[in-house]
Amino acid sequence: MPTSLTSLTIRPFRPEDEDAVIRLWQDCDLLRAYNDPHRDIERKLAVQPELFLVGLLAGEIVAGVMAGYEGHRGWLNYLAVAPDHRRRGFGRQLVAEAERRLQKLGCPKINLQVRHTNVQAMEFYRRLGFAVDEVASMGKRLCDDQAHQNQ
Repeated sequence: MPTSLTSLTIRPFRPEDEDAVIRLWQDCDLLRAYNDPHRDIERKLAVQPELFLVGLLAGEIVAGVMAGYEGHRGWLNYLAVAPDHRRRGFGRQLVAEAERRLQKLGCPKINLQVRHTNVQAMEFYRRLGFAVDEVASMGKRLCDDQAHQNQ
């Protein structure tokens, strides 16, 4: 069921949202060559699609977030608010809705990753109560999306 907070309507992603969401990610500089956004969406729709949220203003997608819970920690990925709609509380509303849904699943803690160069995003999350954990973030690619794009 869609949730309306102020003038932002938050609801789960629908397949017809794909182009608008990818444009949003592009506008927010979230895309990297090693991640195929179409495949990222396809993967998310296979796992907890109800936690892939979009925020609409007058029917237009202006924000979005992917959330997930694997039984130990919740995660936030791809939080984006269109540059011309920032500082209006939309990111805060999306995070609050993701937190509400994760908490309902029994999630005790949320993790997220922010590029260390994205100081503005780090400050945003700090204002929402997030803190830097004393851990090293490590990753290992199991598939090469870039190679997949070239096929």
